[in-house]
Amino acid sequence: MKRLLALLATCATVLGLTALFSPQAVAAAGCKVDYTFASQWQGGFQAGVKITNLGGPVSAWTLAFTMPDAGQKLVQGWNATWTQSGSTVTAAGLDWNRALATGASVDVGFTGSFTGANPKPAAFALNGVACTGSIGGDPTPDPTPDPTTPGPTTGTPVGINGQVHVCGVNLCNQYNRPIQLRGMSTHGIQWFSACYNDASMDALAQDWKADLLRVAMYVQEEGYETDPAGFTSRVNSIVDMAEARGLYAMIDFHTLTPGDPNYNLARAKTFFASVAARNADKKNVIYEIANEPNGVSWAAIKSYAEQVIPVIRAADPDAVVVVGTRGWSSLGVSDGSSESEIVNSPVNAANIMYAFHFYAASHKDNYRAALSRAAARLPMFVTEFGTVSATGGGALDRTSTTAWLDLLDQLKIGYANWTYSDAPESSAAFQPGTCDGTDYSSSGVLTESGTLLKSRISTSDNFPTS
Repeated sequence: MKRLLALLATCATVLGLTALFSPQAVAAAGCKVDYTFASQWQGGFQAGVKITNLGGPVSAWTLAFTMPDAGQKLVQGWNATWTQSGSTVTAAGLDWNRALATGASVDVGFTGSFTGANPKPAAFALNGVACTGSIGGDPTPDPTPDPTTPGPTTGTPVGINGQVHVCGVNLCNQYNRPIQLRGMSTHGIQWFSACYNDASMDALAQDWKADLLRVAMYVQEEGYETDPAGFTSRVNSIVDMAEARGLYAMIDFHTLTPGDPNYNLARAKTFFASVAARNADKKNVIYEIANEPNGVSWAAIKSYAEQVIPVIRAADPDAVVVVGTRGWSSLGVSDGSSESEIVNSPVNAANIMYAFHFYAASHKDNYRAALSRAAARLPMFVTEFGTVSATGGGALDRTSTTAWLDLLDQLKIGYANWTYSDAPESSAAFQPGTCDGTDYSSSGVLTESGTLLKSRISTSDNFPTS
């Protein structure tokens, strides 16, 4: 009897009739797939796949599709278990996203290679049911949304998501669902402290609708080493202002020169012991322990991280910690290396992410490809990026910036833009002199970069809560 059932189950799978054996795993009636090319480079590409269940609830899902060109190959995927057999690619849900309620969606994606043409797949099936974008396989437009269906989640970012943590390669909220935090970075608070006040924080939370503010506390360059107590207090006050508005605060130990973070190891331990003890009960704090390591090996950065993280954990065991990477936090790309050195020798600590920085006019396809590969294996956070060149100046590169932001949105990678300041450089969000006033939102005070970032950040987050 068992042999007969096994034979029948095999036949049912081949015929797409798995409902006979696991009815709750079948996408009843219909489904929709949105397939997009997030980016493409010589011989490679990244694709995003959004799956929407238009049928009955499912307890487990598997998406199947055929690569339309023989030269297309799956390389790495995320948010699902990916396999390829011949030209058939399958993606199966993971523990945290395998259930799909009626109308629910899940975002997955992969990187691939190609040798010939690179067309999009034309046919998808969810648990054996063709995804036609409609119910019952009828290729008509999606049904009109039910007006009783809840709209975007309301509330502040911290109020909705609570204490965040790392799950798999994602940053997840209190509901164990992947989220993307979008926001701005301060400039050096030793120079632009006047830019961070009640008016600017209100604008960031209410008009920009940001999720976080990165607090860039330089260690050298007239920073922390000149007044440890004063700078620690200033950081804590900005954390409090962010908390009052439901924003996450990323405390950035902004090491830059010298590039070896071990130069500041003792200072880091003192600083993080203090701020972690003081902010341990807050849900909005993320710690970035080394801004841009440079001229130093990954082994040295890892050693530094494995000495600083326990200091934070002793006071604040639950907070996410972000570790800088080699080559000015480029995953080593700017040093001629790659993410593989981190994949092969990760930091020995839990609940951590790795930093990636880019400047859109200087860092393009090869940097995007490296981040795409890394995101399939490592939890990544873009703790700093600019819309201009790596100098912080020059013209805004709108095309590259848009490609970057689209990629980060697709991968659900959080980001903080450099900078929420009126610095006399084209990377600043505000015109010079803005921080002498109270207007941080109108078009008259925004630079070209600020206008672009405000338009992207202020779109709805739609944080998942179930």
